Amino acid sequence: MFSTVRIIGAGLLGASLGLRLQLSGSQIDLEDASPVAVALARDLGAGQVAGPDSATPELVIVAVPPDVTAQLVCQALDRFPQALVIDVASVKEKIAEQVADHPQAARYLGCHPMAGRERSGAIAADADLFEGRPWVICPRPENRKEDISRIQNLAIEVGSVPRIMPAAEHDEAVALVSHVPQLASSLVAGALRDASEDQLALAGQGLRDTTRIAHSDASLWASIAAGNCARIAPIMRQISAEAATLAQAMEASTDDPVTGPAALAVAKVVAAGNEGVNRIPGKHGGAPRRYATVTVLVPDKPGQLGRLFGDAGEIGVNIEDLRMEHSLNQKVGRVDLSVVPARADFLAHGLEARGWQVILEEGTQ
Repeated sequence: MFSTVRIIGAGLLGASLGLRLQLSGSQIDLEDASPVAVALARDLGAGQVAGPDSATPELVIVAVPPDVTAQLVCQALDRFPQALVIDVASVKEKIAEQVADHPQAARYLGCHPMAGRERSGAIAADADLFEGRPWVICPRPENRKEDISRIQNLAIEVGSVPRIMPAAEHDEAVALVSHVPQLASSLVAGALRDASEDQLALAGQGLRDTTRIAHSDASLWASIAAGNCARIAPIMRQISAEAATLAQAMEASTDDPVTGPAALAVAKVVAAGNEGVNRIPGKHGGAPRRYATVTVLVPDKPGQLGRLFGDAGEIGVNIEDLRMEHSLNQKVGRVDLSVVPARADFLAHGLEARGWQVILEEGTQ
């Protein structure tokens, strides 16, 4: 454990780390270019605002957008000559190259906790944000083994699963599993700008799921994407080419709904999607796991969700995942609870006994 930690950047990741590390007894001092942001993080309990009398940190965490990360890392290496300095930006190779010429670069370790939300800023901070998520560490030859080990322990301390990975390999991976999905979601959401109110009134959970992360901060994502363009562009071109092929098949469609070119092209795309989504790791990074879905109809009244979760807790079944759906003008919402199949019937019967309307169906995570 690091007894004194300086966090530079009081946004979502910085404030969340402050909240979590304080639980382990670390003293957290916060810095941010925005006095309002750092005051908000302080008021939320993420640490105290750093000042001239603040303790000398053992660890400095730079939690700012990628386009200014290298500059602040180098400044931290100068300001705190005894401290280990890490960053948590979502691109790694370019930052490592920019820091490499600093005479104290051996005290810097690039990191990326694979955790985030579509909301930004300290107001969205959560001490459990890193729970079960990968924490990538990108060491370089000059890094000391004991420093790498300490950051691995830090990752475990905040609930993450540490992974060692070269910076270039990391950037290639996140382009595929993080950066392109964000841009794809934003592209789909952007197509809604000219939709009529009547069209949008038909929107269901599928559209909400697809566009959830389109709420993300535009300036932050501009910085992220700019730092990883070389890896993002080929994937976007591949998706664009496949979309163009699908569109061409639809334009050449015949009246045959089964063997026509559109039907075959759509079937191919959806089947490929099924294959890909089945490869996404399950909970805590483990192998994909099949869950049963217990669907509960929840009245649209205050306190009903709290009562549902309280009842599930009393029944003693762990909820592995959940999703909620509420359609316009309906008096009830739908909550899908994902549970281990062996416990699904037990949960369903327990909820029914407590007055809930339950539908039991098989599903996969």
